[in-house]
Amino acid sequence: MNIQWYPGHMAKTRRLLEENVKIVDAVVEILDARIPYSSRNPNFDDIVSKKPRLILLNKCDMADEKMTDKWVSFYKNNGVSVLPISCLSGFGIKQITPAIFELVKDKTEKYAEKGINKSIKIMIVGIPNVGKSTVINRLVGKAAAKTGDRPGVTTSKQWIRIKDGLELLDTPGILPPKFEDQKVALKLAYTGAIRDEIMEIEEIVSLLLEFLRDNYSKNLSDRYILSEIAYLTGYELLKKIGKKRGCLVSGGEIDETRTANIVLEDFRSLKLGRITLENTEDINEQ
Repeated sequence: MNIQWYPGHMAKTRRLLEENVKIVDAVVEILDARIPYSSRNPNFDDIVSKKPRLILLNKCDMADEKMTDKWVSFYKNNGVSVLPISCLSGFGIKQITPAIFELVKDKTEKYAEKGINKSIKIMIVGIPNVGKSTVINRLVGKAAAKTGDRPGVTTSKQWIRIKDGLELLDTPGILPPKFEDQKVALKLAYTGAIRDEIMEIEEIVSLLLEFLRDNYSKNLSDRYILSEIAYLTGYELLKKIGKKRGCLVSGGEIDETRTANIVLEDFRSLKLGRITLENTEDINEQ
């Protein structure tokens, strides 16, 4: 299996970021807390490396809380400002603006000394479907940016003024031009950062089930009332779940596609519980 996804608008978005990073004071990078490493586009480091940066681990209410704590410590230990947040519940949202101003403290102090009243410009970046526009709408307090639960909703840049003298630049999500590590591509597929239409869903969900078997076996067993799963392959688990759920076609065969869609929806809707798909130790294996 080989997952690739780099439509033309993403090349255009990269050029847009390169042009606009010159005029912003800092960058806010939004990650998916379930995949705090794989939801980073490595190209962002090249594009925004000279700007102060704040990382927001969005969807933290969908992630394993203990794992989120580990990732927050990891980024802080590497000198990166980071906040876990949830746009759905509002957790951590009030901390974002103070954290941004802490990033640009030296610049705002210089402005104050010179009596300059100037807005601070912030660029919001992230891969598709991590919640960039939703974060902005939370900060603004109204629907200022387009949102959606699928990748590719924001298709052009838009400047949005919020209170406290901040201007935010919302940009379209951008994935790397290719995935050097297919494990990264898989995690993006699980969380919906890559359009489902390009996935071989039965194979992908079989691999997800193997991860859950090894790391969240109780979640898996409880959800589908399974026992003795330790030595089952992902494909065997998929078939077993299909049988349990009555996903049958003519002749009594398991409808694998329907079963795979059920499992994927259960994962994305928290019916399998709060799950994080990677550990800080995984970085050494990337």
